[in-house]
Parts: sequence; C-alpha cells; structure tokens
Amino acid sequence: MRVQLVAGNWKMNMTGPQACALVQGIVERVDQRPDVDVVVCPPFTAIERVKDELRDSHIKVGAQNMFWLESGAYTGQISPLMLMDLRVDYVIVGHSETRGRFGQPSDEMRPVLGYFGETDETVNRKVKCALFHSIQPILCVGETWEERQAGKTDDIVRTQLTGALRGVEPDEMYGLVVAYEPVWAIGTGQTCDDEEANRVCGTIRQILSELAGEEPADNIRVLYGGSVKASNAKGLLHQPEIDGALVGGASLDAHEFVEIIYGAQREG
Repeated sequence: MRVQLVAGNWKMNMTGPQACALVQGIVERVDQRPDVDVVVCPPFTAIERVKDELRDSHIKVGAQNMFWLESGAYTGQISPLMLMDLRVDYVIVGHSETRGRFGQPSDEMRPVLGYFGETDETVNRKVKCALFHSIQPILCVGETWEERQAGKTDDIVRTQLTGALRGVEPDEMYGLVVAYEPVWAIGTGQTCDDEEANRVCGTIRQILSELAGEEPADNIRVLYGGSVKASNAKGLLHQPEIDGALVGGASLDAHEFVEIIYGAQREG
C-alpha cells in the first residue's frame, strides 16, 4: 500500500524566523505519525534554516521550483546543484502559479501573467533534471474552470502529463509524485468534491500506467491539492485513488496542517 504524503506549499510567505517558528509548532505532533510522509516547501530564503530545524525529524523539505540547468547566466533562477547543496528532498514542478494558469487573476496580476511562462516543455525539462539529480519532483497538473465547464478536464490532464513525462523512462518514474490541482480550486475556497477528485486521480493513474506500465504507475503517489483544509481533508484523503495532499494556505497554520496530516491515515 502506498504511504500517504502531505506536502505544505508555503508559497511567498514566511521569513526565516517565521518559518522556524512554524515548523517548531508542527514537528512534535507530526513526529508521532511516522505512517504519513510529510514535506514542507518553504521559500528559497528559508530552506536552510528549516532544514536545520528539522534535522532530527522525519519531516522532509522541498523547494517550490527549480531551473533545469546546473549553472549559467539565468538571473533569479535556482539550479538543482543549489538545491542539492541545501539537501532538498522534493521540488514542486509545474504549479499553475508558475504556468500562468491562475484561476481568477486579479486586475493587478493580469499584466504580468506573461512573465510566468511555464510550458509543458519547460516542465518536462525540470522533471528530467530533478530525477537526474535524485530530487523527487511533485508534478502539478490541473484544469481551469473554463476547461472543466467545457468537459476538458481529462484531456487537459492527459496533455500535461504526457508533455511533462516525454522521454522519461518507466523505471525513473518510481521517484515521481503527481498532484492533481484543479486551478479553479487553488486559493479560492472551492474544493473539488471527494468523488470527483478521486475519479480524476484514478484517471491520472491510468494515464501513468499507459505511459510507464502498471507497476510504476501503482507506485506513484497521486495527491490532491486545491483549498485543502482540516475540515475537508479526511473525506478527500480516505478516497482510494488519493494518496495525500498538496496543501497551500492551510499549511501556514501549524494546528491546521497537523490536523490535515492526522486525517491522512489509511483504514484497514
């Protein structure tokens, strides 16, 4: 049985001292739950301090993004070698907020969405690079509200998965995590209902089976993300095709995040 994984994406929040205080509030109770894998993904500036704070914990640390080359004239980018130096275990790749696929962009964000130019090709390069450097990618896929209304959810997920995993060998995919994040549910308070989230995660696993074979697909953890909180986590995380959660805003509250983790226990 796949071990459930709960990952917290802190996004553009938390200074170093704030990050340390947050993990201190998480670590004592979470370390009593070794049956659930836990990852926190601070901003780059706080990774080293968080990693040090968690040195005696089973909680892992991830990064929120990564460039696909080891070095070069790429101002503002973070390379895999830099993440390896920080002893990062995971990296989020292809999040809708880096793809420029915001569900409801504010007026002030619309002019700059072109800056977030992630494509299936760049996601593919990042996935390959992360796997090559033994950093586990958390690959995000998901549809906008308009695409869902048009009945394109499964097609969008298939296109994104196929593009992101092009050229990745089946035996490499054992180190992969996939997160289904419907764009319309990210930061909006809306959540995909349990049964539909389970259906799409099952569809993702079927696509993975077509791409890599049944055995690797059965070992890949498929998470749900999109306004996950303590009040809805148990229903989502007890679905048979959902192997955990990628948590946004709720991961910034120690009590809320711990409650989500405690909701992620397999029955039987």
